[in-house]
Amino acid sequence: MTSERFGGLTVAIDGPAAAGKGTVAKAVAAHFGFAHLDTGLLYRAVAAKTLTGMAPEEAAQSLAPADLEDPSLRNPDVAQEASKVAVIPAVRAALVRFQRSFAARAGGAVLDGRDIGTVICPDAPVKLFITASPEVRAERRFAELAGKGIETTYDSVLEDVRQRDLRDMSRDQAPLKPADDAKQIDTTEMAIEDAIAAAVAMVEAKRQARG
Repeated sequence: MTSERFGGLTVAIDGPAAAGKGTVAKAVAAHFGFAHLDTGLLYRAVAAKTLTGMAPEEAAQSLAPADLEDPSLRNPDVAQEASKVAVIPAVRAALVRFQRSFAARAGGAVLDGRDIGTVICPDAPVKLFITASPEVRAERRFAELAGKGIETTYDSVLEDVRQRDLRDMSRDQAPLKPADDAKQIDTTEMAIEDAIAAAVAMVEAKRQARG
């Protein structure tokens, strides 16, 4: 399959931390030959800069592609800081243009984050919301961190997940929530392969409907 056959389809995938949206987004992009952007990395990259003392707005405006390759972006302290800088209007405004430009590329694009279907790409023809229980998401994140040699406990990871959910869902600017027309996939008791298959089927159905 070539991306040109899909007419520049934009796929918006949202959901809370560790629900599986990134894995699903990468797989969907690979299946259809679309470009993929993990928009959460933009906020993590800004957060990493602020942790070095840079002002959040300056960090957002100076963001470069190379900043997204920093391995420390997956660390818990960066994740917590990311959900804090994400509520700053000036930071969000600085990153919106980049995201929308990426979404509009001719070959098709998959963007995953927390406000793609509601704010960044409200007209995206395909909107998915990937979710799972906080407990299951904490188990996944704990296993991921342990696999990287990062010392933590399940209880602290669960608390972090709940705090991030609260901040993301209650913030004034683009709160985390499904778009009204988003298709939801709950991965609490679903194998990731099944979640990917469901997402691919939804994108393919939209492609067929568009002719």
